[in-house]
Amino acid sequence: MTSILEVEQLDTLSSNAANTITIGGTNTTTIAFGPNVTTTPSSLANTPSFFAYNSSNQSITNGVWTKMTFDTEMYDTDSAFASNTFTVPSGKGGKYFVFQNIRYGGLNSGAINYCGIYKNGSLASAQFFRCTNTGDAISFGYSGVFNLSESDYIESWTYNGDTTSRNIEGSGSNIRVLFGAYRIIGA
Repeated sequence: MTSILEVEQLDTLSSNAANTITIGGTNTTTIAFGPNVTTTPSSLANTPSFFAYNSSNQSITNGVWTKMTFDTEMYDTDSAFASNTFTVPSGKGGKYFVFQNIRYGGLNSGAINYCGIYKNGSLASAQFFRCTNTGDAISFGYSGVFNLSESDYIESWTYNGDTTSRNIEGSGSNIRVLFGAYRIIGA
């Protein structure tokens, strides 16, 4: 027999400084509320997750795939992002939403440039952009869902299809060159 509890609002006692509600007796689940919402068990969180960006320019040689570098980590929940590579921690396999954005400066008309995600050292998926006006600075990105197992790793790469080396423009007041991912719960 299944019991259903329906309520309009569930609130903590004013004396509950931790702002938590515990469900169950022997097999408990604690849900924390407030400005720093957390969940227990951790299987309910979209982690591991990370977000990194490049605040400086990176020169990209033409005609070859180049691994992107990121000099600033905004967050890295499981310390799994190092040396511009995200490695899935032990027991954290699953589906991941992965995203990246790059910005090339001063391209020639007709140049076709790519941003791509490498998985375990091989190109897994990519997006391209064709420059239509000489001298344009072009921002474009890629996002997708990847099935990643424990110890799989992903990296952000780019291909400069212009006739000469070009800069990825990370410097400036806005974050323009970025890379991140998070595990999708329930997928």
